[in-house]
Amino acid sequence: MAKQPMLKFVKIDRDMPEKRTADTRREDFDEIYAEFAATKAEEQSSRCSQCGVPYCQSHCPLHNNIPDWLRLTATGRMEEAYATSQATNTFPEICGRICPQDRLCEGNCVIEQSGHGTVTIGAVEKYITDTAWEKGWVKPVAPLAERTESVGIIGAGPGGLAAADMLRKAGVQVTVYDRYDRAGGLLTYGIPGFKLEKDVVMRRNQLLADGGVEFVMNCNIGEDISFQDLREKHDAVIIATGVYKSRDLAMPGSGATGIVKAIDFLTVSNKSSNFGDSIEAFDNGTLNAKGKKVVVIGGGDTAMDCVRTSIRQGATSVKCLYRRDRANMPGSQRETHNAEEEGVVFEWLSAPKGFTEANGTVSGVMVQKMRLGQPDASGRQAPEVIEGADYVEDADLVIKALGFEPEDLPTLWNQPELPVTRWGTIKAEFKTGATAMDGVYAVGDIVRGASLVVWAIKDGRDTAEAILQNFDASAAVAAE
Repeated sequence: MAKQPMLKFVKIDRDMPEKRTADTRREDFDEIYAEFAATKAEEQSSRCSQCGVPYCQSHCPLHNNIPDWLRLTATGRMEEAYATSQATNTFPEICGRICPQDRLCEGNCVIEQSGHGTVTIGAVEKYITDTAWEKGWVKPVAPLAERTESVGIIGAGPGGLAAADMLRKAGVQVTVYDRYDRAGGLLTYGIPGFKLEKDVVMRRNQLLADGGVEFVMNCNIGEDISFQDLREKHDAVIIATGVYKSRDLAMPGSGATGIVKAIDFLTVSNKSSNFGDSIEAFDNGTLNAKGKKVVVIGGGDTAMDCVRTSIRQGATSVKCLYRRDRANMPGSQRETHNAEEEGVVFEWLSAPKGFTEANGTVSGVMVQKMRLGQPDASGRQAPEVIEGADYVEDADLVIKALGFEPEDLPTLWNQPELPVTRWGTIKAEFKTGATAMDGVYAVGDIVRGASLVVWAIKDGRDTAEAILQNFDASAAVAAE
């Protein structure tokens, strides 16, 4: 009888790749987790129970065929595991690094529910595609035939790039326009290197370029080229700009020097620490935490990125203010734990009410203590002020990580007819991404609001499929 390669969760405990010590990882921007060795990846994959109804797969936005590529990894069939993983996910090695698996696939693992500890799905996913790159299995797109249709994509983030990949595989001519100097969007300039090393993103960008995707960088739509010109140039246009407008705080002292936006802080840090770019705002200390008392306001993943970046830049202290408690914070619990290991102090149930300043420069945050009251409309307990418990938290640098909103695209692009919701996101059909404007589609955060990278990838792939179906339908009509 053949040996059973799976269901070993009763004998083998959950084990993550080795994590570098906090003292070591505070000194650089390298990823904190080591790679699985082949034997360890096979061992951890073999813990999968091969469920008849795989909740890991159903709770993954991309519906990745997780049980199959775990079984293939457990039995050493790595090239097949990569092919299975790549079939549903444009960037599996990126999702393996940055997806909140504790809320998605791993959080719904059946053996986790039975008390055995979830399968380390994210770490195996990362291992599979990193192995594929190492072995040379990852190849540029080579469509069977070129098509005459062209698609312009505004935004080189995960949604736009996922759409570009799918369209090029079908032979469509694809041009991606982006305001930054490097493609990748949030992957390149929003997420720090200790979560996603930039060579991982750059090699994907290069793979797309090698496969025939044209990139037009440093291009601002509405300035360098008009939206209308793009529509005339291409058979279809996909808006994949993401949401980059930072939510603000209108309170006393908020105009003081030293109070900065999270996206500005993270972008400059990524350019400086990961690419070696010379950035004046970093060099002169404006967006540099070195030697400063840092206070970050917010409790999401962007706030976690900011506090951990500040530690690595050499801040003398880093504190995070969040108005709810640990159990109710929106950010990853794993990231919070990593931040605490690295020396970040969390001030739970604390919210800013203003800022103190000296000679126009911030010197502290006026903090009001909170308690959790009755649930609000979202079902979460609403924070309430505790009267008389205010205090001032000393700060030389305050980073606002309060979330993001869409820019006013109809005004920026001089397109008043561009359909938007009352929140400023673009109105688009579910699944297809089609808008009310003929040939114009939208994907990712500009439709959903600030969300996960994996959802942007899902949107990009779905919209590419819808566009291809429309092209085929138009061609069939023309041939009649």
